Amino acid sequence: MQSAGKDPIEGRDALSVLDGMQELYVAKGKRIVHVDLRTDRPNDDELLSMMLGRSGKLRAPAMRVGKKIVVGFNADLLDATLS
Repeated sequence: MQSAGKDPIEGRDALSVLDGMQELYVAKGKRIVHVDLRTDRPNDDELLSMMLGRSGKLRAPAMRVGKKIVVGFNADLLDATLS
């Protein structure tokens, strides 16, 4: 586990969290974006625009669950992912 406060992932380094992942879920408020990284992977700039906050750091929380990665907070998405 890595602390976003003490050791944030910034800029293009955020793409490294996708290594080995098959699905990306990005929560922005009530909106959830799902990306199948195996069949419909956007280009790196599009992925970064979804994953990074205004500060240029990986949005929190960010967690890997199996072959999925979830970025951002949405209570329903987190409940569904963790159960």
